[in-house]
Amino acid sequence: MYAVFRTGGKQYRAAKGDVLRLEKIEGEEGASVKFDEVLLIGEGSNIKVGNPILVGSSVSAKVLRQGKSKKVPVVKFKRRQNYLRQGTHRQFFTEVEITGISGASAKKTAAAEKPAAGDKKPPSGDKKPPAGDKKKVTSKKAVTKKKAVTKKKATKK
Repeated sequence: MYAVFRTGGKQYRAAKGDVLRLEKIEGEEGASVKFDEVLLIGEGSNIKVGNPILVGSSVSAKVLRQGKSKKVPVVKFKRRQNYLRQGTHRQFFTEVEITGISGASAKKTAAAEKPAAGDKKPPSGDKKPPAGDKKKVTSKKAVTKKKAVTKKKATKK
């Protein structure tokens, strides 16, 4: 069984026993953490997809360690402006081990519901002008075709 959950602005796919590096989460090493924003749970051909999340489902994990990633160079540069700034950055992370996945039903939000009966748009088939419109409608046969004027290309001697 696997799950897709969201934390720290990112989505992760995890199964029981997986070790993941997430954005920094507050918690001591050895503490248990629960992720409630589960987007999808699947096992073989049986897949439950949330709309946007699955209500009552969660992914539980154990914090293995807190740390900082390797240094990444940061360069800000603008040409011809005598502007160059160099620095480095180390991102904080939390390493967790997935201990369990529990699933439930899909949740629908107000935005995902169907529009009201009065809000229906007409089908986009024939687009005819309104009856009160006095614009002249011409058929395709009545429109004359203009001949395209072509220029002769100059050749080099």
